[in-house]
Amino acid sequence: MQITKGTVVHFLYRIKDIEGNELESNFNQDAIAYLHGYNNMMVGVEKSLESMNQGDEIVVELLAAETYGDIQANSEQRVSVKHLVSTDKKPKWKAGMTAVVNTEQGQREVTIVKVGKFMVTIDTNHPYAGKTLQFELKVVDVRAATDEEIEHAHGDGVHHH
Repeated sequence: MQITKGTVVHFLYRIKDIEGNELESNFNQDAIAYLHGYNNMMVGVEKSLESMNQGDEIVVELLAAETYGDIQANSEQRVSVKHLVSTDKKPKWKAGMTAVVNTEQGQREVTIVKVGKFMVTIDTNHPYAGKTLQFELKVVDVRAATDEEIEHAHGDGVHHH
């Protein structure tokens, strides 16, 4: 089945910077699933997967505006250290490290700029913001979405209940 609006797509990805350094991959993990055509995926990734079929692979270079966005000025915020989430139990936070914070829009990956005793300054731009990236994409499965899946998409990728 071909990827078109209203299909559920399961895919694997590998992200590299333009120098070829691997930044992230799920090739040894479960595939990511999303509903195609309902703003549930980065614009550049969705455009790249359009019309592909199960088993197809592609390598594309995508601009920041099509993936994690351009760098937004004035994006630093001070937050309590207790709001930082890490995979480590008790991380020793340092400038340059990435962390996850819970926001009204869901979890967001941030970069630590400065660490104090109780507060940290974070940059809310995604660590890959402003970067042209290479995406290796492999379609694992494509199927028609159910009416319920499409109904829950609300056309904007946001789940309101």
